[in-house]
Amino acid sequence: MVSAESIKPEPMRIGVLAEKTGATVETIRYYEKEGLLPEPFRSQSNYRIYNESHVERLNFILRCRTLDMTLEEVRTLLGYWDEPNKECSEVNNLLDEHIRAVEQQIEQLNHLRQHLTELRQKCTTGSLAESCGILNTLADSTHG
Repeated sequence: MVSAESIKPEPMRIGVLAEKTGATVETIRYYEKEGLLPEPFRSQSNYRIYNESHVERLNFILRCRTLDMTLEEVRTLLGYWDEPNKECSEVNNLLDEHIRAVEQQIEQLNHLRQHLTELRQKCTTGSLAESCGILNTLADSTHG
């Protein structure tokens, strides 16, 4: 029987890391350049060699990004993730701020939808472009 301790995870090159996480090679390199993902070990032939800790960290980053977090927010969260004994009230504050920002975006998008709906009502039938209410309203510099 093989024990879990005797099984060493295989080192992987950047393409395998990309496959495991769904990230592109360019994204991985970018996160390395930004300091979010630690520089990997380099093989004698100068290939990047990654391990499971890179997979875990990259998945963490990608999950944050799917929540529309900025790189700075991700960097802050990684700082706490890297120090598991640190008190995390600042993480709560960061998320509260992010929620407020999302609420503002929703409000702005609702406002945009209202303007677009009003604009759409300017031309309810197909007509010549020269008499299109939408085009004429967009061209009118008195509307803003």
